[in-house]
Amino acid sequence: MTDADRPSDVGAPDRSGAVAADLLRPLTAEATAHDGTPPFSDQALVDARSGQATVVGDGDAAAILRPDQGEAELVVRPAVRRAGLGTILLRTVVEVTEGPLAIWAHGDHPGARRLADAFGFEATRRLLQQRAAVAADAPAPALPDGVSVRPFRPGVDEAAWLDLNARAFASHPEQGSLTLLDLEAREGDDWFDPDDFLLVRHGDDLVAFCWLKVQHGEPGEFYAVGVDPARQGQHLGGLAVDAGLHRLAERGLETASLYVEGDNAPALRLYAARGFTDHAVDVQYTLAR
Repeated sequence: MTDADRPSDVGAPDRSGAVAADLLRPLTAEATAHDGTPPFSDQALVDARSGQATVVGDGDAAAILRPDQGEAELVVRPAVRRAGLGTILLRTVVEVTEGPLAIWAHGDHPGARRLADAFGFEATRRLLQQRAAVAADAPAPALPDGVSVRPFRPGVDEAAWLDLNARAFASHPEQGSLTLLDLEAREGDDWFDPDDFLLVRHGDDLVAFCWLKVQHGEPGEFYAVGVDPARQGQHLGGLAVDAGLHRLAERGLETASLYVEGDNAPALRLYAARGFTDHAVDVQYTLAR
């Protein structure tokens, strides 16, 4: 099938909420199973479900648009790829948005690179997915005096965690901007387990955290690891990661995964010391206009 055999567009950007969720769910599942990585970030899906983002597309190809952030994420159903749908979809996204446009290519597949080149996008960020083996006997970390690790308490710890997360990721365009609504949306996801959300405290102060995401058949993901910027150099990041590895071992997971910015040298050193190596890469392409 060629572009000429398809409609001139793939739908108006007017779907959100439950309608968007119903459209995206099967596309996301098929693409994840085929590609080995989800086509959309969790935040993009949260925004689509809540109506803060809109969706262009149909059952074969769809994009989540977040015009206020100048971002979009796209997917084409694996069974109908290489038929021109990606070109049609990206052309529609470019036409219905204004200003600089950033698009994530999760997994950075060759088709995504070719499409980006065809529309004049340039690579601007690299997000590495790394993996490591989880030792069955991974020990709990030794805790300094006054330091404790305990699970997140829904309905109690949100404010303190949001404050720390915002400070720890002040320069991060996605993680650092999470709101209470974003956090509560994740608490409502099927994968959320407060016992996998580990908070590191020094006395009464929340100083670091390790948030794990565990889904059936997938590696145990270090969803987010953060440290109070005022306490950098106290080895709290390593302590939080070690607590996470211990928790994954308790749950019987054999592999851990995480995402880290390709230019974050301190984090790369920390993870390398625990056996993490590159598994895949997500690339953000930007159209300057």
